Amino acid sequence: MSPPDLSAQVRALPHKPGVYLFKDRFHKVIYVGKARDLHRRVSQYFHPSRRQSADLKTRALIQSIWGLETHVVKSEPESILLEGKLIKEYRPRYNISFRDDKRFLLVKVNLADPYPRFQLTRAKKEDGCRYFGPFAHSGALRATLNLMKRLYGLRSCRAVLPDERDYKHCLDHIIKNCAAPCVGKITRAEYIARVKEACGFLEGKSSDMLRDLEEEMRKAAERLDFERAAALRNMLEDIKDTTRPQRKFVREIPSTVIPEKDLEKLRDVLQLPAVPAVIECFDISNISTTHKVASMVAFRNGRPDRANYRRFRVKTVEGQDDFASMAEVVGRRYRRLSAEGRAMPDLIMVDGGKGQLGAALKELQALGLHDQPLIGLAKQREEIFRPFSPDPILLPLESGAIRLLQRIRDEAHRFANGYHQLLMKKRMSESVLDECPGVSEAKKKALLAHFGSVERIRRAGEAELREVPGVGEKLAAELVAFFARVAGTPEVRSGGGAAADEADVVYTLSRDSQALR
Repeated sequence: MSPPDLSAQVRALPHKPGVYLFKDRFHKVIYVGKARDLHRRVSQYFHPSRRQSADLKTRALIQSIWGLETHVVKSEPESILLEGKLIKEYRPRYNISFRDDKRFLLVKVNLADPYPRFQLTRAKKEDGCRYFGPFAHSGALRATLNLMKRLYGLRSCRAVLPDERDYKHCLDHIIKNCAAPCVGKITRAEYIARVKEACGFLEGKSSDMLRDLEEEMRKAAERLDFERAAALRNMLEDIKDTTRPQRKFVREIPSTVIPEKDLEKLRDVLQLPAVPAVIECFDISNISTTHKVASMVAFRNGRPDRANYRRFRVKTVEGQDDFASMAEVVGRRYRRLSAEGRAMPDLIMVDGGKGQLGAALKELQALGLHDQPLIGLAKQREEIFRPFSPDPILLPLESGAIRLLQRIRDEAHRFANGYHQLLMKKRMSESVLDECPGVSEAKKKALLAHFGSVERIRRAGEAELREVPGVGEKLAAELVAFFARVAGTPEVRSGGGAAADEADVVYTLSRDSQALR
């Protein structure tokens, strides 16, 4: 089967800035890109010479393109912001940039503080603060923020309520960069008025200042002070980049999808009594036995309900057992909902086939939820499995119902993998000593300072361990026993020294522990 001909769609693209999304034959987004000129940029991918001269990755991408979606924006900075948002949303296979958790910069100010200050942040929270942004050009933002603080005499100190002690160690007032409200140089009301003017500045109400800077730049050029004129020019560009109005992109799902219709189709396919307004989906992530985690995502009216997402650590399952892990988290979720008297979802969905479905069904029946709608979605052929039905439902891939289930399943998979990666990163920053009972942070530092490495601590006997300040007889014995358990060796070392039993017993720490020595 060959890819469809997209040449007519490409020729119809406008010569405007925007973002384009390439999709594979399963309608999954595989690449997100931005363009100053959509028509020119996208058409380059389909030019015959591109297929010959491109590198292997680009050629693989071109051969996988079965669909195209575009979004026109007003400016190039807007395309950067939207591109980053979509990459984080879809995590396409062929994108590298923006796939981490780093976000564009925002400016935050808490007007409820006694003396508010402007801060840079990357996360917007529901904390009552006022936020400006996001800003695509971090360098321009930082330069503009420094200029704004100087112009309005705003404080940069970190104290929540600065006083005379902070003033003694501050140079900003001496170099005329701060109005020093902390020692009463201006009143609080006057300072708050300056903060509000600065808020207007960040909102783009800076036309008077721009005119003044342009006039000063022109005068500097006339008197041949070109360095000053260049500095003013750069300052003007930074202010324009920062204060240019940007649209806020609120995008939960592709604009080509109509969730209401997809939900109606899903109701008909599954023969449900009503449209499943609330759907909860579970996925297990146990890439290794180090951390077994699960995710539950909730969709309300076909859209992500992120406030009701949940993450689980699998606690009772030994080894990699998807069925038992699914049973545990499903049981925990709905046992709690039952105990709290909360409403059950209209449809429960598990990522997997008959095995995962059976495990989830057993837990629901144990809770008395015999009539709870439940399905499983198997990845390989996108088969929909139902309880007590031997044959799966196999829908066309272009069906709205299957595409809705795919979106939900992929979101659960993304959320589970994100939690697993977070725990793995956290583990890589920990020492194996953190897992030993009785070893505090101070004792861990003392042990490492005395022996130099985890490996030498592991080889030490109890007598040597007791030489470390703060390590008594009990803790020394616990350390020996702990490393014996980690290495899977007999707990027989009781003071034979660092080299004792070394010829007879081979100690092998886990891969993670060795990497942290």
